[in-house]
Amino acid sequence: MDINHFSEASASLKTVRDCLRFAVSRFNEAGLFFGHGSGNAYDEAAYLILHTLNLPLDRLEPFLDAKLTQSELYDVLDIIERRTEQRIPAAYLTNQAWLGDLSFYVDERVIVPRSFIAELLREQLSPWIKDADRVGTILDMCTGSACLAILSAKAFRNAYIDAVDLSADALDVAQYNVTDYDLEDRITLIESDMFTKLKGRKYDLIISNPPYVDAASFAALPQEYKYEPEQALASGKDGLNVTRVILEHAAEHLTSNGILVVEIGHNREALEAAFPDLPFTWLNVSAGDEFVFLLHHNDLV
Repeated sequence: MDINHFSEASASLKTVRDCLRFAVSRFNEAGLFFGHGSGNAYDEAAYLILHTLNLPLDRLEPFLDAKLTQSELYDVLDIIERRTEQRIPAAYLTNQAWLGDLSFYVDERVIVPRSFIAELLREQLSPWIKDADRVGTILDMCTGSACLAILSAKAFRNAYIDAVDLSADALDVAQYNVTDYDLEDRITLIESDMFTKLKGRKYDLIISNPPYVDAASFAALPQEYKYEPEQALASGKDGLNVTRVILEHAAEHLTSNGILVVEIGHNREALEAAFPDLPFTWLNVSAGDEFVFLLHHNDLV
């Protein structure tokens, strides 16, 4: 933040409303990118201010005209400055990210959770899974912060979940979240290069939100994305390197009636061209029907 902006703000701003207006102005002036939870400068400013002041995140209006103490004002201005000048994603500034109705701890060892699979898990993957109570084993490949593993445990109450990631650092974050949700008896974290350490294990459901950013798109990502682990985003020239491994090995790890659900970003056309014989079912999510595919065990065999 420009030193003049900061000094003027610290001397002039008094209320939450003042800080909100100031933050929105600074965010818009800086041309920040919003793709890690909030969709615009206003929502991001409101979230950061409420979080910093330990106020309910869903109740801005009652506090708009509340006056801040000097220390509170400095805390708010500090997080506005870091977001503006360093372009750090809000989730890393607060160590908090939301997926569905659940909040997760995050830091720069994992990507900020965002997955359309979360929407599908809220519906227990209906109608593709007809009896959620009969799902006994689930694999979450490329688990990161374990957010999808935890959502799976909530959706399928009788299931035990293996959550796999190549990164030991990511699994440290995952362990924090699994413990926080008291799911250590149902979620097993496994450090593995994809299926390497899963020999002989079979699952009723395999889900994955793997790296899927192609080389050209990765080179063009806004600065905010550069804080995220590259290996959790980039997946080769066409964005399909990791998805290829999943498709190659999924059949041997699915039960006879098992299903595979994978998110692949904007790569539907490239995927269908690369695997013309696979009968992909494209699932409807809030953004459309080209981001998440489903395959049955028999499709892969």
